[in-house]
Amino acid sequence: MTTKRQRRSENIKEKKTKKSTRILYLSLILGGIFVLLVLFFVTLFNLIFPPVDMDALKKKEKQVAQIYFSDPQERFLMPEKRYVIKENDAAAQAKEIVKALLEGSKAGLVNTFPVGVVLIDVKVGDAGIASVNFSKNLIKKYQGGSTAEMATIYSLTNSITQNVPTIKKVKILVEGKELSSIKGHISTQKAFSPDLELLIPEKEKNS
Repeated sequence: MTTKRQRRSENIKEKKTKKSTRILYLSLILGGIFVLLVLFFVTLFNLIFPPVDMDALKKKEKQVAQIYFSDPQERFLMPEKRYVIKENDAAAQAKEIVKALLEGSKAGLVNTFPVGVVLIDVKVGDAGIASVNFSKNLIKKYQGGSTAEMATIYSLTNSITQNVPTIKKVKILVEGKELSSIKGHISTQKAFSPDLELLIPEKEKNS
């Protein structure tokens, strides 16, 4: 027979065991909750503050570019200073220039491309010829005459060649294909060299 002292001792041991088990379970539960909270807040932090992409930051470096639009009389081309993303690749840089041109003037000059024209891509060949590929809207929405066509062609050509030195000529494509002309006035089957004579004379610019 067990004595009262032995039973009391066994009860104490049993209570200690149960207490230790409860503490262990409680510790495991609290630890699990802590881990879940850490994971939750880390996920939430990453959603609110996504990791910084250093390459993307480098791509977002800007530079000043001269984008050419028509003067109010549509006789000459006038430069407008714009900040564009700086790219190391000539085709990518030309694409940024064309995008700025399609956005239109921010200084009240006359736009040389109709609204709704989309740039598809730009490719640069070994001879320094940039093939600029536009959507069909270039033809569908174009309403200008021969003067407007000339402004369109040379605002594009001058804007690209004056800002991307490795590009010497510009060829216009629509949906990846050559076209005879934009609206029947000037042949676009060849690549165009820049025409600096179309730039507004200094006397008129400063007057």
